[in-house]
Amino acid sequence: MRRTSYSLLALATLAGAVGASSATGGVDEKASPIFGVKTPPGYRNWSLISVAHEEGDLNDLRAVLGNDIAVRAFREGKRSLPDGAIVARLAWRYVSSDENNKAFGRAQSFVAGAGVNGIQFMVKSSKKYASTGGWGFAQFNDGTPADEAKHRTCFPCHEAAKARDFVFTQYSP
Repeated sequence: MRRTSYSLLALATLAGAVGASSATGGVDEKASPIFGVKTPPGYRNWSLISVAHEEGDLNDLRAVLGNDIAVRAFREGKRSLPDGAIVARLAWRYVSSDENNKAFGRAQSFVAGAGVNGIQFMVKSSKKYASTGGWGFAQFNDGTPADEAKHRTCFPCHEAAKARDFVFTQYSP
């Protein structure tokens, strides 16, 4: 009887592990080079932290989302986000809206167009990513991780925001 119980427990554990692996994309899911960051499941349902318009060469509209850990830290005004925090950046082309402009009677309205510049993530793990300020980075273009050269530019860019835990975004309540 005891052997059967242990066998059932082992089988249930294995089934749970396989189910969890399938739910998150499994071990075959692509990870970013250097940092090994994968696309977090359900990130599009995370809370909005802020929005931005980047001009110049980027010329995009951005939504910055956070998992529950990141959002709680932002709302509490913490200068340093805790381990487990994940921040996501989605971007779209910044385009004029002819339909909205007709309603306003002049050119004044801009909306999100096609997605651009991939989806980017920052994952906080102060031990795992100690050499990059506690952050692991990832950019995915159409579900595929950007190359290693692209990922080597992440931390040097974010060093400018060192005083804010390497995060450019500030919470917009």
